[in-house]
Amino acid sequence: MLFGATGDLARRKLLPGLFHLATSGFIPGCQIVGVSLDEMTPEEFRCAARSALDNHFSRGIDEQKWEAFADSLDYVSTTSGPEALAAAVKRAEGELGDSPDRLHYLSVPPNAALAAVQLLADANLVARSRVIMEKPFGIDLVSAVALNSELHEVFGEDQIFRIDHFLGKEPAQNILAFRFANGLFEPIWNRNFIDHIQIDVPEELGLDQRAGFYEGTGAYRDMVVTHLFQILGFIAMEPPTALDSASITEEKNKVFRSMVPVEPSDVVRGQYNGYREIDGVDPESDTETFIAMRCTIDNWRWAGVPFYLRTGKRMAEGQRIVSIAFREPPKSMFPANSGVGAQGPDHLTFDLADAAKMSLSFYGKRPGPGMRLDKLSLQFAMHDTGLQGDVLEAYERLILDAMRGDRTLFTTAEGIERLWEVSTPLLDAPPPVRMYSPGSWGPNAIHQLVAPHAWRLPFERAWRSPNALGS
Repeated sequence: MLFGATGDLARRKLLPGLFHLATSGFIPGCQIVGVSLDEMTPEEFRCAARSALDNHFSRGIDEQKWEAFADSLDYVSTTSGPEALAAAVKRAEGELGDSPDRLHYLSVPPNAALAAVQLLADANLVARSRVIMEKPFGIDLVSAVALNSELHEVFGEDQIFRIDHFLGKEPAQNILAFRFANGLFEPIWNRNFIDHIQIDVPEELGLDQRAGFYEGTGAYRDMVVTHLFQILGFIAMEPPTALDSASITEEKNKVFRSMVPVEPSDVVRGQYNGYREIDGVDPESDTETFIAMRCTIDNWRWAGVPFYLRTGKRMAEGQRIVSIAFREPPKSMFPANSGVGAQGPDHLTFDLADAAKMSLSFYGKRPGPGMRLDKLSLQFAMHDTGLQGDVLEAYERLILDAMRGDRTLFTTAEGIERLWEVSTPLLDAPPPVRMYSPGSWGPNAIHQLVAPHAWRLPFERAWRSPNALGS
């Protein structure tokens, strides 16, 4: 059951994703009931779904497969009440036979989520079901606790899948593979060898279409609690006892329990020039469209290692990187003009864009007489494997995982509530916003925040192209 079936996310990601999963054999037996406020017939919904595929499905549409997919689509308006909802599900289950599992995807605004949950309860559709919840999961600790409490009145925690599409990306999961499958890196993944870590997600897009939502949310609630902290959990977690959802979730929650509460003095908030002129925005708005911060994890592995997080709108580039800076040698035998140290420490960099890439930078000798060193890099990209076409998009993977009951890439009530708890000092006394120019890297104060280090973005060296020699 797809709530919000006529919304933007459903058009761009969910309907194309369900089409790919259904027609590629991942979910061969599946009926889909679209649900939204709009009054339309099932046939009109099928036309809307086809339009979504025509505009947003990049793999090519086989007409025979489309016809089979269209036959699996039904629609009911929420205004028809719980009886109509139950009847639509009964029709769908009649097509499948037996007692099929139910997955309810709530692609609805936060203020409509509980109403959708209550509608499911009234329609007696809680049994044999799982529910996918979209962010944000509250706006602070009090609201998160209240939201979880009300959800738990209808669904058990084991039925609730709080989605974070960042964790569904292939590169995010590659962090786990890279860390725990390779004896080369796990022994040095600690404070003795790592100097600092950056998680940097600048965005070029502005907020012209989302200003109404964003004005009451801001960059911290929209991106940091729900996305960047989750990536931090993957980076900082201890090795799980097994590669299963319970073990990984527990280790990630241990990281969150070890986080030191975020102090306002460790945060730079920004707002791009022109944001206050957008319709729906307060002319004196204090909402941040940019945030940079320093986080501390108070445990044995990470004591003394700062984590720097940055994200914002209308910035110079759109990137999604995790950059790990290794400690420099304690003493250099090289002469002052050799180039050692001139380009910073060695870095391991993960690009979290859909086309997964990794880079390991290091100093190497420049050919010729003398000892002159340059910064070089080893790079890997998914296209090098020839398996780029096998990559599932983030929402596709997460929907499939929820159908299979795999909670590895989803967040829990405990984890979410702990992150709001460490956020409380910042939310209670946020520093003032500093203005920055669209197309920049944020307010100048970010350089004092990260000193004596430097931000990894913008890159001094570009990623090599797929067809470049030596890539």
